[in-house]
Amino acid sequence: MATVTAALVKELREKTGAGMMDCKNALNETGGDIEAAVDWLRKKGLSKAAKKSGRVAAEGLVGVAVGGNHGVLVEVNSETDFVARNEEFQALVRTIALVALERTTDLEALKNAHYPGGGTVGEAVNNSIATIGENIALRRVAGLHVRHGVIGHYVHVPIAEGLGKIGAIVGLEVSGSSLDTGGPAELTVLGRQIASHIAATAPLALDASRLDPVLVARERAILVEKNAGKPAHVIDRIVESGLKTYNKEVCLIDQISVRPEHDGKTIGQVVKEAERLAGAPVSLTGFVRYALGEGIEKRDSDFAAEVAAAAGQRPEEERGARV
Repeated sequence: MATVTAALVKELREKTGAGMMDCKNALNETGGDIEAAVDWLRKKGLSKAAKKSGRVAAEGLVGVAVGGNHGVLVEVNSETDFVARNEEFQALVRTIALVALERTTDLEALKNAHYPGGGTVGEAVNNSIATIGENIALRRVAGLHVRHGVIGHYVHVPIAEGLGKIGAIVGLEVSGSSLDTGGPAELTVLGRQIASHIAATAPLALDASRLDPVLVARERAILVEKNAGKPAHVIDRIVESGLKTYNKEVCLIDQISVRPEHDGKTIGQVVKEAERLAGAPVSLTGFVRYALGEGIEKRDSDFAAEVAAAAGQRPEEERGARV
């Protein structure tokens, strides 16, 4: 049986908002498996933040670039937040985003793409490591394209133009091949509004049909277990209702817009109303949201141990030397 450490309990509390003893019991019941413990707490109705994302641990910048009917997001990581304020690093991220916009959103192809001024993108990253003095990595890239319409884009609390810690792009397609590239100005404003909503709410999919079946099955299993002992037909109704609620929480078109000007409407309703401005059917084609460092687990740092290791000593030896 896995040892349940204080660090594990702390991590589970941060993920769920549940009490310390509840977290400890959940970890004991699941052999120290964090994700299984999250589900255990949810089944018991003890988790206060069921869909809370993992800790953002890596530093660096998310870059956004949009041109015409194309838009891209890139994430470039560094070791410390100080580097994000370095103008050389900002220029690197901005340029990589522009190269991705013009060339490719395949990560490996992007690393091998020509970098303005000479060499490849990968070589430019390596050169920055040498000049800035920190490990730097181009982690990911993604893009969107619409035939006719707009790419809405948004950077939350930008540190510089198109650069920040959370970025989002969204495609608004306007049907009709005779329409001008970009669509009406009102549609550009709406695209930015929806992108800012995406940055704030982190939807998991555009609509229910595009949700990961694994996530749906997991949600269904939790609902079934939480209502174990009730008649089968009652459970079926509860599960159906619960999944509808889940969809409203995690599917973009079903979410209530966080924008005050949308007056409590869902994103789907807001887009439908935009058809009057465009004079043609409007649809959401997709979105991408990057939050800096999501999914990367940051190693807890013991500064004294690191200094001692660099000096070739164990921490206790270093302390003894000072006595």
